[in-house]
Amino acid sequence: MSRSRMLRSAVAACAAALLLASNVPRVAAADPFEINVILSLTGPGAFLGKAEQSAIALVEDRVNKSGGIAGRSIQFVIADDESSPQVDVQLANALISKHVSAIVGPSLAGGCNAIQALLKADGPLLYCLSAGFHPPKGSYGFTYGVSTGDLIAVNVRYFQQRGWKKIAIITSTDASGQDGETGLDAALARPEFKDMTLVDREHYAVSDPTVTAQLAHIKASGAQAIVAWGTGSPIGTVFHGYADVGLDLPIGVSASNLIYSEMKQFAAIMPSGFMSAGLPCVAPDSIPPGDLATAVRQFVDAFKAIGIHADVAQAIGWDPPIILLGAYKKLGLAATPAQLRDFLAGLHGFSGANGTYDFRDGSQRGLTEKNGIMVRWDAGRDTWVAISKFGGAPVK
Repeated sequence: MSRSRMLRSAVAACAAALLLASNVPRVAAADPFEINVILSLTGPGAFLGKAEQSAIALVEDRVNKSGGIAGRSIQFVIADDESSPQVDVQLANALISKHVSAIVGPSLAGGCNAIQALLKADGPLLYCLSAGFHPPKGSYGFTYGVSTGDLIAVNVRYFQQRGWKKIAIITSTDASGQDGETGLDAALARPEFKDMTLVDREHYAVSDPTVTAQLAHIKASGAQAIVAWGTGSPIGTVFHGYADVGLDLPIGVSASNLIYSEMKQFAAIMPSGFMSAGLPCVAPDSIPPGDLATAVRQFVDAFKAIGIHADVAQAIGWDPPIILLGAYKKLGLAATPAQLRDFLAGLHGFSGANGTYDFRDGSQRGLTEKNGIMVRWDAGRDTWVAISKFGGAPVK
């Protein structure tokens, strides 16, 4: 068997373990192998961190019920960073001093950037849970999901092919918003989007109570569509402003807002043109038959079995621990950070809830815009539906 097939098989074996019947005897609880996790369980990022925690707990439970790894149970030891990069630094320094081989998390890009700066020549491996984190090629930093720039490119391609050539952007001034703005600038610099024009650029602080002035300026700019970057309550502020100003333009938002609770919270104010570049996990019924469709359905069904309507927040916490456990399964629990890094760097052809992974491009994330798909919220069906093909071309 080739090395690439062995890598895929190890990860696939961990994924398959999640599907085993619940009556399989549990591994003895004594002496579990600990994997350290940092999540935002309190603070502004808690809506993500708590969902990620539920996914990680489900992975842990099911892997242990299937026999663990090398006959040993595994335990994800989770610490709360309070959504603070300063706390991330404190937690990471403590773990680095213990010479742990890997850290999963944090939930937010700011914390991942802070920890990346602490990583030494021998690790540990960092598997961040924010698509807004951009680890250097060849480093010990890896991250979840399609990059912000690639997701925005999917969004811009959809706008372009719908004939909406004049666009505006409104972004929050925090790290997430800055990343979105950088991503849009990078997308518009591509030759394929030379016919697209940015007609207005607006900003707002996450604590701002209103953005009506900014949206009024966009309304007067002649924009045909808007990219709005913010997560959680800040994007709600934009939605309120839409109603206040009387805007009726298509609006593409960050995929981190593709959360069921958020759809319910903003139902009364959600713009009719709301859409987002998302990942396969949020549109399972739109994926052609094959390994990817099977992996996404397994993810959705695993949460359905415990009464949870899974969305992108759970998906963030699903693939990374499965991939990391696949590395330990192949390499052994004594694997060094360098061995873990090399394993991930060579992994390709594995399908998870967020797409089919190929880390060989050096992006340290395994997913590209080919995994991005435009979706809209269908309130009647209580789910998202695809409005594009993978990559952003509109569905005819």
